[in-house]
Amino acid sequence: MEFRYSARTEALRTRVADFMAAHIYPNEQSLFHTAHTQPDRWQPLQLLDEIKQKARAEGLWNLFLPDSEHGAGLTNVEYAPLAEIMGRSPFGPEAFNCSAPDTGNMEVLTRYAGPEAKARYLAPLLAGDIRSAFAMTEPGVASSDATNIETEIRRDGDDYVINGHKWWISGAPDPRCRVLIVMGKSDPANPDRHRQQSMILVPFPHPGVTLKRPLPVFGDVDAPHGHAELIFENVRVPAANILLGEGRGFEIAQGRLGPGRIHHCMRSIGVAERALERMIRRLDSRIAFGKPVADQSVWRERIAESRIMIDQARLLTLKAAHMMDTVGNKAARAEIAMIKVVAPNIACKIVDWTIQAFGGGGVADTWLSTAYAHQRTLRLADGPDEVHRDQIARLEQRRHHNTDPARTGGFAEVMIADGISAPGAPL
Repeated sequence: MEFRYSARTEALRTRVADFMAAHIYPNEQSLFHTAHTQPDRWQPLQLLDEIKQKARAEGLWNLFLPDSEHGAGLTNVEYAPLAEIMGRSPFGPEAFNCSAPDTGNMEVLTRYAGPEAKARYLAPLLAGDIRSAFAMTEPGVASSDATNIETEIRRDGDDYVINGHKWWISGAPDPRCRVLIVMGKSDPANPDRHRQQSMILVPFPHPGVTLKRPLPVFGDVDAPHGHAELIFENVRVPAANILLGEGRGFEIAQGRLGPGRIHHCMRSIGVAERALERMIRRLDSRIAFGKPVADQSVWRERIAESRIMIDQARLLTLKAAHMMDTVGNKAARAEIAMIKVVAPNIACKIVDWTIQAFGGGGVADTWLSTAYAHQRTLRLADGPDEVHRDQIARLEQRRHHNTDPARTGGFAEVMIADGISAPGAPL
């Protein structure tokens, strides 16, 4: 197995890291301050827009997109270390036009949208002129099982009519949001539960879509990006807005969420790495009970454990990325599920220890509180930990059910199969 990054990746890592050092980190506190104090919190951050133009001018733009016509043409393995660097700041991904949910939506539009929709939505998304949202989760059902969704997508002549209730629609409160990709049921009677759903494009704002409220995360609405609760009432859109065709929504969702999950995990590792760096600097600078806090055994234990967890998470993420590149998302579904559990959990733990290292200052630190809120939310977004663990377990059980015990050292099973074991005999 090759653990070195390619020369191209190393060059891009240097360029992205240099850009972050020159434009993101020095402006981070100013961006936080503006986001929390400007009179209209939902207005885009002008300073961040200026930084984005610099990134685009330097060719550090749409790096996530494997399509070389519009993006950098990187594989998942090549993009992974770049996303890790971007993830070190909440402003990093947007600066390079590599932030969720736009990345997943652009991939969906690239693969499945028609020429008109690509011109209307994909082109301005690629240019960073508009934002988008992905409307899947619903408050009335357990949306961790996407077959539960109840939003109705009904054909009516040359149109589709949409009725439903969605929430945790990230990016919808942003005034730049111009399109929603909505998942709903177009054929609820289909005996195949995975062919009942479709995805459709809804221009936004739309007179039939009501933004009921922005949803807070630990009391903060995460402006100017935010997460919305939306009501769809007789929303009429052209039939051409359906993506890929009726009954293909679940298929699109699986394709979209695979790369989306791995991007989240890459960024989570960047958060964890930066938190560890800050923890160590803090511990080295503080004296308690006559010696540096860093010399106390509990903190050495936490530093060591943090390094172990970060490197384990990174290697597992790179393995998943490699499998996605070589054998496809479906074959890598266990690895994708594993990193989705591991990365936000280790980031949460390390950020929490860093907060502890800073004491009272930790809970007042904007980067730490933002990082913790985002990572804790990721344990629910794109599927909760429990659902991913269940999938991992089922895949593992299936693998062992199809394994010949004679080839794997299953001693008890071999004895039973060979008739060696007598009733009541110890195995």
